[in-house]
Amino acid sequence: MATHLLYLHGFRSSPKSFKAQRLQAWLQQHRPDVHWWCPQLPPSPREALQLMREGTAGWPAGEAAVLGSSLGGFYATVMAEATGWPAVLMNPAVDPARDLAAYVGELTAFHSPEEHFYFRAEYVDQLRAMRPGPITRPERYFAVIAKGDEVLDWREMTARYPGAQIRLLEGSDHALADFDEHLPHILRFLQLCD
Repeated sequence: MATHLLYLHGFRSSPKSFKAQRLQAWLQQHRPDVHWWCPQLPPSPREALQLMREGTAGWPAGEAAVLGSSLGGFYATVMAEATGWPAVLMNPAVDPARDLAAYVGELTAFHSPEEHFYFRAEYVDQLRAMRPGPITRPERYFAVIAKGDEVLDWREMTARYPGAQIRLLEGSDHALADFDEHLPHILRFLQLCD
């Protein structure tokens, strides 16, 4: 059972993401004993990974888990492979170096459009350098993948996690607007509810 949860938001997103807020609210109400951390990730993948590692350095190895959405799903895979933690992936980015190369330049944050940040070409190289190989121990992965994702290809996401527990949705979307329907399955995978 997970006593420590790391939630990693997607590209241009934040801890204000709908899924992060729903999970945090559920934990506060039903499992206040669980340590929850959803940091604001910097645009630099190298700095984001450093923040994740430093922030979880003292966590109990057998009781921690990582969750990630989109680019956060890619980061969650990197963390799971490095730590051995269970991972929950929501429409995870498979090749963000390829997908985000077109976004180099000045961007705005989804939840705070007044906030601008610069996505540099070197960040694409950082993503390429940290891409993990094939997943090990697929039983520790649970992925929620939507065929209706308008950003990422569900076939590519599914193929990236062979042998993992996959909840493949016929419709839905990239943001998983129907997230409440999938929350119980995520909580059961993390052994946080019956």
